[in-house]
Amino acid sequence: MPTPPAWRLSLCLLLLALLAGCAGRELAVHDPAPGEGLSMERALILSSAESALGTPYRFGGNTPDALDCSGLVELAYRTAGIPVPRTADDQFRALPSVDRARPGDLLFFDTAGRGKASHVGIYRGDGQMIHAPGRGRRVETAPVEIAYWQERFLGAAAAAP
Repeated sequence: MPTPPAWRLSLCLLLLALLAGCAGRELAVHDPAPGEGLSMERALILSSAESALGTPYRFGGNTPDALDCSGLVELAYRTAGIPVPRTADDQFRALPSVDRARPGDLLFFDTAGRGKASHVGIYRGDGQMIHAPGRGRRVETAPVEIAYWQERFLGAAAAAP
């Protein structure tokens, strides 16, 4: 059997590389089993984030009066005594990554299409995250399994024990 021309082999390798590049990380979660409880820090993070539900979005906001996505994270983690960087991308780069998010962990997304974290949410459990979605909206919960989030997912991080 004759070998394919070099250009054909090169084209196949290029197509495989492009297809592999289109596959993002899988947004995988792990909810605690009944009776498995959360650490005090995770409970405080979730309590603070849940208290922020309904808070108006404001770019750069990190107070109980107005929040952006990374400000929500900063506020919730500060409540638990855990300092985190201010922006979503800095949080993504600085915090230890995990393969499966647990309640209280951070979920990072590239919503701007620039290859870096431009949005962050706090995994609440039961397939939901708490996040500050953007101008004109309020802090809310959102299901993480919808295509919009799956397609933009960059990774998860755990700063809490």
